Amino acid sequence: MADTTDVETTTISISAGDDTADEVTVPTGLLDLVAEGDQTAAETVGDVTLLSFASRAHHIVHHGEETDPELDAQEERIMELFEERFGVTFGEATGHQH
Repeated sequence: MADTTDVETTTISISAGDDTADEVTVPTGLLDLVAEGDQTAAETVGDVTLLSFASRAHHIVHHGEETDPELDAQEERIMELFEERFGVTFGEATGHQH
């Protein structure tokens, strides 16, 4: 097993409209692995972030215990944003359709 201290990392800064910020550090090789074509690290993290939110929203609404109209609207909106960014529906991208 390789020594993890030898693994190069990339830190991505995240800022929100409410003047809060955070950083996330990930192995650079993983960024390269999941990048589409000549995507930048920021674009790749953006894609993974949107995919993660869409996946979690889908799971909560369609596989969770209960839901409500507000949560349904949130899930519907993230799916619209997903399709705008990727050009396909979440179901088409993941093969998981309801």
